[in-house]
Amino acid sequence: MNSTDGDINGSTTCAAPLQRTFNVTTAFTVSDVDLGVFATHTWRGDIQVTLVSPTGTSVQLVNGEVNNTNGDNFNVRLNDSGTQVVNTDPLTAAHSTAAPPPFANNFVPNSPLSAFNGEAAFGIWTMQICDLFPSADNGVFRHAELYLTAAPANFADLSLTKTVSNPAPLVGNAIFYTLTVSNDAASPNTATGIEVVDILPPGVNYVSHSGPGIYDPLTGVWNVGALAPGSSAALIINASVTATAGAIITNEAEVTASSEVDSDSTPNNGSNGEDDYDTASFTVGGTRVAGTPPVLVCPNGFSSFDWAGRTWPQGTSANNYTLTGVGAFNWSISSPEGFMDIPSLGGQHPVLTNAAQGTTSLSKAIDFANDTQFATTTISLGTAVDGAQFVVFDVDYAANDFADRLRVYGTHNGVTVIPVLTNGTANYVIGNEAFGDAASDPADPDGNVTITFNNPVDTIFIEYGNHSLAPANPDGQAIQMSGGVTICSAEAYLTVLKSSVILEDPVNGTTNPKAMPGARLRYCILLSNTGTSAAENISASDTLPGDITFLPGTIRSGPGCASSSTVEDDDATGADEADPAGASFSAGVLDYTNTAVIGGTSAAFTFEATIN
Repeated sequence: MNSTDGDINGSTTCAAPLQRTFNVTTAFTVSDVDLGVFATHTWRGDIQVTLVSPTGTSVQLVNGEVNNTNGDNFNVRLNDSGTQVVNTDPLTAAHSTAAPPPFANNFVPNSPLSAFNGEAAFGIWTMQICDLFPSADNGVFRHAELYLTAAPANFADLSLTKTVSNPAPLVGNAIFYTLTVSNDAASPNTATGIEVVDILPPGVNYVSHSGPGIYDPLTGVWNVGALAPGSSAALIINASVTATAGAIITNEAEVTASSEVDSDSTPNNGSNGEDDYDTASFTVGGTRVAGTPPVLVCPNGFSSFDWAGRTWPQGTSANNYTLTGVGAFNWSISSPEGFMDIPSLGGQHPVLTNAAQGTTSLSKAIDFANDTQFATTTISLGTAVDGAQFVVFDVDYAANDFADRLRVYGTHNGVTVIPVLTNGTANYVIGNEAFGDAASDPADPDGNVTITFNNPVDTIFIEYGNHSLAPANPDGQAIQMSGGVTICSAEAYLTVLKSSVILEDPVNGTTNPKAMPGARLRYCILLSNTGTSAAENISASDTLPGDITFLPGTIRSGPGCASSSTVEDDDATGADEADPAGASFSAGVLDYTNTAVIGGTSAAFTFEATIN
C-alpha cells in the first residue's frame, strides 16, 4: 500500500511521471496481480498508469482516453478478471471520492497484469502515473494498493494458444484453426481431465477436425485427457468461411477443466487476460458485392403484408393489423431512448415514409445514449407460417456518428428460429447479424439487408443498435422496414394413430395380462398436427367391433395418450363439452371433437372396453 499524496500536473509528464513504490519483503512466485489506484483529477481520461516489477517487466495498465472520457476522478482496482475494460464505463460520470478500500470500480486493464505471472515477488515494485495533457486538467494521487497472489506448491500451469491459417480468406474459402494446450515444464504435477471449449463463431461452418482426444463440434468441448509437465496437445479444426467481405470473425477458446490447480489462471472463468484463454481473428477479404437472397419457396402459396393503404400514427410504438390467411399481424417497437423527429424522413418516429427507395416503409430513428443500447421491433403473427421474407433499408455507417447493427431471429412455439441474412454493399453479414461499415442513403439499395425465414415462425424479432465502429455516444440513426413482407401460407397436416394396452384379465389380474374373454383394454386415439397452421373443428369417430364392449364413464381427453386425464361423459352435452375437446358414445360408435389442434402439437382421447 502507498498513500503518499502526489500532484498529477504539468510537472508529471509521461517523460517524468509521478512514481510510487511497493516494497515486497517476502519471496514467492507470483500467480496473480491486481493494482488499485485512487486519484482526484478532472478529466480522468488524461491519466496514464504503468506498473514495473522488480525484474524490470513494465506494463502500461491504463493508456488514457483523452477524447471522450471527461468524467472526474479515478477510483479503480485493475484486475484481469474485472467487469469491463478501464475507461469504457460512463464517460462523463465522476468516480467516487470515498477513500478506498474498497475501490469503487473493478476494471480490466488495457494490457494484462498476467504479464507478471511467474515472476519473483520479492523487491521493489514501481507504479508510474502521468498526465497526458499536463497543461490542462490537474489532480492529486491519493492511494494505491498492490495485490500479489503466490503460486501454490502443487499445480499444473496450463496455457492455450489459438491461430488461424489465413488472416484474410475469401467467402467460401477453407481455413483451419490450431489450438495448442500446454503444461509448463516448471509445473510439478501432471494435469488430467483437461477440457478446452472452442465453439466456432457465426461466419464459419465446421467441416472436420483432427488431433488427440475427443472433440464435439456441437458443444465445442475438446476432451484433451492428460498432459505431463513440458508436454502439449494440438487440435486442428477445419472450417469454411460463410461471412461476407469485410466481416471480422473472432474465435475464442478457453481451458475449462483440469484436475490440478493452475498457478496463474482459473479454468472456465472467461477472463481474456489469462494464459488459458486465447482468440484468433480474420477479416474476410475480397470486393464486397450485394448478396443474392435465397428464393422463398411457398408450396402452399403466399400472402403479402404491405404498408400501402395502412396507417401508423406518428410517434406510436405499437399497432395491430390483420392479414388474410394469417389473422393478427401485430407490430410493436421498444426502445431505451425516445424516438427522433426528422422531417425529411416523415416527421416524428416511428413513422411511415416514402423516403426509402420510393416505397412506403416503417422508419424508426433513435438517438442512443451509448453504443450498447438497442431497440427491438416485434412482429407477432396470429398463426405460425411456413416462411417469411422482407427487407430492412439503410443499414450503414457514418464515421464518428453511428455504426448500424441488426440482429434478427424468430420463434416457433417458443423455439428459436434463425433466418438467413443477405447483405448489401454498405454492410456485411455474420450469421443472423448485419453490420454497417459504409455510407448509404435511405434511397440507396446499398444499405439493404434481406431477411429470409426458411422454417416455420410465429414471432419475429429485429434488434437495432450499434457495433464496435460506433463512438461511445452515437448520434441519431435510422432504419426502415420495407413495405412488403412475404408470408408463406401455413398448412395443417393431421395424422391419426390408434393404439391399445391390456390393463387386466380374469386369470392374471394386472400382472402380465393377456387378451382373453373378460380382459379389460384401454384404447387411445392420438391426433397429431405436424403442420404449422392450426387444424380446426376436428371430428373423429371410432366404430367398435362386436367382440368388445364399451365401458361407460371411461372416456378421457388430453394432449397425449399417457396424459389424457380430463373426464368426458358419454353424451354430447354438458359442461365437459365446453372445453376444446368433447366426446360421446352411442350405438357402438365413439365420436370425438376438438375446436383446434395448433401446429406442432397433439390431442388424444382414451376409453376402456372389455373383450366379450
